[in-house]
Amino acid sequence: MFKRLRNRFLLMNMVIISIIMIVAFLTIYIITNQNVHRDINMKLQQVSEFYHKNGEGRPNGMGPLDEIPETAPEEGIQGKAEAPFDSPGGPRGNKGLTQAPELSVSFALMTDKDGNLLETDSRFDMDDEFYNEALAQATTSSSREGEFTLDGTRWAYSIQNTPAGEMIVYLDVTAQLRIMTTLIYTFSIVALGMLMVIYVTSRYFANRSIAPVREAFEKQKRFIADASHELKTPLAVINTNADVLLAAGDETIDSQAKWLHHIKSETERMKTLTNDLLYLTQMDDAVEHVMYVPFDLSEAVESVILTMEAVIFEKDLNFSYEIEPGLKLTGSSEQMKQVIMILLDNAIKYTNPKGNIQLELKKHHNHLRLTVSNTGEGIAPEHVGRIFDRFYRADASRTRKSGGYGLGLAIAKSIVEQHKGKIEVKSVPQETTSFYVQLG
Repeated sequence: MFKRLRNRFLLMNMVIISIIMIVAFLTIYIITNQNVHRDINMKLQQVSEFYHKNGEGRPNGMGPLDEIPETAPEEGIQGKAEAPFDSPGGPRGNKGLTQAPELSVSFALMTDKDGNLLETDSRFDMDDEFYNEALAQATTSSSREGEFTLDGTRWAYSIQNTPAGEMIVYLDVTAQLRIMTTLIYTFSIVALGMLMVIYVTSRYFANRSIAPVREAFEKQKRFIADASHELKTPLAVINTNADVLLAAGDETIDSQAKWLHHIKSETERMKTLTNDLLYLTQMDDAVEHVMYVPFDLSEAVESVILTMEAVIFEKDLNFSYEIEPGLKLTGSSEQMKQVIMILLDNAIKYTNPKGNIQLELKKHHNHLRLTVSNTGEGIAPEHVGRIFDRFYRADASRTRKSGGYGLGLAIAKSIVEQHKGKIEVKSVPQETTSFYVQLG
């Protein structure tokens, strides 16, 4: 069950993180893609303006480059003058030509109104098949602007009308679009690495997160098992005594009083147990229902001592106490009395014959500190950490004889914690056991 819970937690965590990563990447990709295409459109517009102005500088606004006077450098394309896309400093300024945008690879094709190729304006020595293919890619599309791939290069084009027909400007955008491809590869690698790290990290924290749930579940199972066991014993006694009464139906009630007293005693034990169980289950909501008001803790402790002194005297135990007067606490007076009663009752049960019980209530630094100590067998170190667990008893047989269920200290701890305090125990085996309650 816990393995499935861990796997569900892990899967949910991975799905959420993956969705966040995908959304983040898509956002970055869309923004970057928009910026790249905006830059492409801007450069394409600049190149188009450049070729358009160059066309205006030729005879009749356009015409083959080889008809232009011999002013171009000899290193131009064979049979043609060098295109206007020269290096900086060498534009055809004497013919009214402007300089093309630097670092851009482009060319222009001039067509007549029927779509036939009239002229190529390029500094590249490409064959006619290349230009015809580029022309076909642009003219077969219904859009005046677009992109296509030719010979492994990505070209963007723009079609503009001219007096003689159309001018189609082409711009190499392979480098710009490679940015998008690189972005996808980079994200894929980074995402894969991050998901591996996140998986290991999530698995570790999933195991840690489930640990308290597993512990609580085990405590609940143990609690139910212990409660069932404790209820089983008195129910068996009641059932047995009821059978005895039924078997002696002719006897008088007085003659059968012993069995009735046994039934009554076990019924009271079950009542006490169920009340304690209900009290523990309601402790989580007790803060909302209990009125917390300032009260005199010193007087509350003294009132409990008065009720317990007779029991201590009857057990022939030595009892001493020291209470600092006038110590105030905000909380529930009745609940704190219950804590003191539980600790004193626990001390009485486990004090050795003619042993000593000592109670102190003092102001300790900025807190109130209640200490209840007793001599006796003490608590073994392996039991100290679990002494406040429900139904836990270091000496189960002795506690059952005294009528306990192992719920008292669990109730005391719940009350103290609701009062924003803490309770702890220190024990030296065969010597003393001391419970410390820190409040305020």
